Amino acid sequence: MPASSSMPTLSVNGYDMAFVERGTGAPLILVHGTLGDYRNWAGQMAPFGARYRTIALSLRHCWPERWDGDGDDFTVEQHTEDVAAFIAALDAGPVSLLGHSRGGYIAFRVAQSRPDLVRKLVLVEPGGALDASLEPPKSPKSPPLALGPLYAAAAERIRRGEIDEGLAPTVDAIFGPGGWAKLSEEARQRKRDNARTLIGQIKEKRAPFTRADAKAVRAPTLLVAGERSPETFHRILDGLQSALKDVRRVVIPGASHGSNIDNPKAFAREALAFLEDR
Repeated sequence: MPASSSMPTLSVNGYDMAFVERGTGAPLILVHGTLGDYRNWAGQMAPFGARYRTIALSLRHCWPERWDGDGDDFTVEQHTEDVAAFIAALDAGPVSLLGHSRGGYIAFRVAQSRPDLVRKLVLVEPGGALDASLEPPKSPKSPPLALGPLYAAAAERIRRGEIDEGLAPTVDAIFGPGGWAKLSEEARQRKRDNARTLIGQIKEKRAPFTRADAKAVRAPTLLVAGERSPETFHRILDGLQSALKDVRRVVIPGASHGSNIDNPKAFAREALAFLEDR
């Protein structure tokens, strides 16, 4: 994986995972979502690093690797195994694990399958679907966000080299109309840097969340939603909240799906309040 000589990596499952680290104390691991990398957490490194050994990692094939989308190992199963192996390799005991969107799904699966590794869990609008055992009884007010076809269309344009044309409709659907235009140039470039991971992601078959899955999670869990996020993400949190054993839920005011970026002060305040509650 191409990386600068000063960029730390940790070899897990035959792959060098890049990460950034700040602070000392109990470990806090941050896992980014689709089209992201460890830079997604730039706004959290200072406030979290002031109280924890905060580590933001880049998932397999995400920037700084320049992946072409070829291969079949860009899956949530592989990423779950990688994150679990990363935590174990730290040899620092159970960690607090915070994941956003795709990273939230991965963090959930790590907590479910390796409860010995996770002390506390923060799920920020985890991406995925609910099975019938978790689906809330009330009908949704709006049609579910169909991310599969959306990502497939984006991946096809990206494969042809039409990067922005593929990314813009995807961002607008998830973050709201005009979402792509509202992003900073730095944020747009992060997504461009990871655009080809969508080519790999559309091949995966992501298992839905089940009630049994949620009941297997032992760690106290904080569910985080953006006030303006699509209803699909709120319904996923509804389902998980109904089954998790030790759970709290907060809404970040004025934020959409990227609540850590839209309202970083409120995001840090809520996450730290949960993590520091003994």
